[in-house]
Amino acid sequence: MSVSVSVSVPESLSESDPLARERAHLTSSRAALRAMREDVEALDIKDVTANWVNSLVLGRQIEDRIKALADLADTPLFFGRLDYLHTTQEGQPVAGGDSIGTVYIGRRHVHDADGDPMVIDWRAPVSQPYYQASKKDPQDVGLRRRFGYTGGDLTAYEDEHLSDPEAETFSGSAAGSHTSRLLQAEIERPRVGPMRDIVATIQPEQDGIVRSDLSGTVCVQGGPGTGKTAVGLHRVAYLLYAHRERLARTGTLVIGPNRSFLHYIEQVLPALGELEVQQATVDDLVAHVEVRGTDEAATAVVKGDARMAEVLRRAVRSHVTLPTESLMVVRGSRRWRVPAYELEEMVRELLDRDIRYGAAREALPQRIAHAVLVRMEEAGEAPDDRVQNAVARNTAVKAVVKECWPLVDPAKLVLRLLSDAEFLAEHAEGLLTEDEQKLLLWAKPARSVKSAKWSAADAVLIDEAKDLVERTHSLGHVVLDEAQDLSPMQYRAVGRRCTTGSATVLGDLAQGTTPWATESWAQALGHLGKPEAVVEELTAGFRVPREVIAYASRLLPHMSPGLAAVESVRENPGSLEVRTSDALDEDVVAACVEALAHEGSIGLIAADARIAPLAEALTAAGLAYLSPGEETTAESRLTLVPASLAKGLEYDYVVLDEPAAVVDGEPDERTGLRRLYVALTRAVSGLTVVHSAPVPSQLGEL
Repeated sequence: MSVSVSVSVPESLSESDPLARERAHLTSSRAALRAMREDVEALDIKDVTANWVNSLVLGRQIEDRIKALADLADTPLFFGRLDYLHTTQEGQPVAGGDSIGTVYIGRRHVHDADGDPMVIDWRAPVSQPYYQASKKDPQDVGLRRRFGYTGGDLTAYEDEHLSDPEAETFSGSAAGSHTSRLLQAEIERPRVGPMRDIVATIQPEQDGIVRSDLSGTVCVQGGPGTGKTAVGLHRVAYLLYAHRERLARTGTLVIGPNRSFLHYIEQVLPALGELEVQQATVDDLVAHVEVRGTDEAATAVVKGDARMAEVLRRAVRSHVTLPTESLMVVRGSRRWRVPAYELEEMVRELLDRDIRYGAAREALPQRIAHAVLVRMEEAGEAPDDRVQNAVARNTAVKAVVKECWPLVDPAKLVLRLLSDAEFLAEHAEGLLTEDEQKLLLWAKPARSVKSAKWSAADAVLIDEAKDLVERTHSLGHVVLDEAQDLSPMQYRAVGRRCTTGSATVLGDLAQGTTPWATESWAQALGHLGKPEAVVEELTAGFRVPREVIAYASRLLPHMSPGLAAVESVRENPGSLEVRTSDALDEDVVAACVEALAHEGSIGLIAADARIAPLAEALTAAGLAYLSPGEETTAESRLTLVPASLAKGLEYDYVVLDEPAAVVDGEPDERTGLRRLYVALTRAVSGLTVVHSAPVPSQLGEL
């Protein structure tokens, strides 16, 4: 089927008023989408479902389809158009065609009553040149047209002439001479509410990552404003398009650093028509116990160290004991004896195979039963599988299994390791020093799993122990964002969720703000179980103004030497201001009032210890504010953000309170400078720094 599109408007109108032609196509496309949705709503499944289960499943699929076909009034149905030099067939350009193929690119596929496409999904192969084509490599594209919208109304267009060396690169109602004004305007558009998709502005280097094959794991190193989070989310959307059935069976998961972050990004995939992707934090994944305690940094570092995996493995396997007595199985009038040495061989063989503890425990009675059946056959009997299963359930066999391979409760195992110095020393020998073991031991051991004040790091240890006993379910694809902050044991916990699948790992080594933050992606990917992953680096910044990122990058040599600074493509003179204050709270509030005079979202970022006094100052001044995770609206645009929760968030204008306090709030200078780097790079349009104490010397003079 051809993907060429024709629009029924008078030829004179098409030639004299291209904008009217495009508006007519938008109107027709919206009508076609509405008809598609009505067709689904009219489906009657009463006569096609065999039972109530099928009916329920099909009914849910129809509901999801209706949601996916929603026409959002303020979301453009299509944002671009390609004019191919040759006719396109079945999604691919064909050289030698005798007519020009016109393709409209949008967030989802729309077809007319005859099934002919009016809008092509941005993920389709025929759409790829929209992101990749250039004058040097036009990819059979004569013209690329971008559309500008105000709300849901198409108000402008801009053409790039890719195959005509004589033509101006840009033309149209909104064109600039050398750069795309519509592209720049979309990138800089004020943001209110949750994160939005970047499907209209994906850059060639980002598109290459988005369309990477499902079979491989990709790690994206990207500084502030390079779009790494958006790239990861759009990669999920692309993979679901390209491998729908496979991922429907195996599942996809997006992992973020905290709930505020997940709330911020939660609308991106639904806006792209993907409703089934789950979201979670690492703490959610390992929530086997209630976390009520915290660890000192030094203790958390040891608990998060990869060596703990071997400590736990040894502790689990220590429950296995070798049999010392023969087994006698009675069936009817016959007795069948299995000598101790043969039982020992079975246990040793299972230990040598190093399979999961629970799987080996289930295999042992079957091994014993098989030995009994061999003896039965030697005696002239003809036992079948039912007899073997009956022998495996024999009381004497079950007693041997219970004695040699007892049940292990992962939480109780970790509880014992953290409470029993001798048990810990036995299994940490040669792995942990005495001082490290002392850090692990609780001062007041808990009496039970329920009464223990588990920490987040303890929950990860329990998850590791649980996987040693029973295999963790693996998903088809996992996206891990802000990955630089994970401990080796947390990487292992995530890796268990994609052992048979792939992953997209997103992060910035310069933004690592935990005591256990990874030093290199090679180490991190090794702990994740994906050492073969390809590491891609995004160095072009599209969000943070050049003046702001240059100021923040002064910290890089002092906290992440050797890491390349982001090169922002955005010129925005006057986007950075540093103010000295004698009345800090008052001046910070005044800076917020000034920022609110602009359009868009405002973030007031401060050291965690400064949040309470600033909240009082804002309230006294009559300024309403939100907390991270609460959705900004046109009426409520100011968010008060603790520096510890700022990572991954972005605001049009940021007021940063007392940089020195942000640094001093961390356990060491490197972590403090990294926390400050994060805070400095949350602004999309403007940053105002207000300080009473001297700014950290690493920033120098403005």
